[in-house]
Amino acid sequence: MSKLHLVFGGRVTDPRGLDFEDPTALDIVGIFPDYSAAESAWRGAAQRTVDDAQMKYVVVHLHRLLEPDA
Repeated sequence: MSKLHLVFGGRVTDPRGLDFEDPTALDIVGIFPDYSAAESAWRGAAQRTVDDAQMKYVVVHLHRLLEPDA
């Protein structure tokens, strides 16, 4: 199975957490075939919003969600 990764972000209520203010307004950067590509996309998205402390981008390991016992 591919090790898919999702990169997305949005405004959070607290920069130390993952509680997104408006889940309907999330910026979906994309789904990537490996961690390296996802990290590169995450860095680009995070760098564009570096001056906004309320913006947060994350990498989600989709392969872990699809097969949690693996």
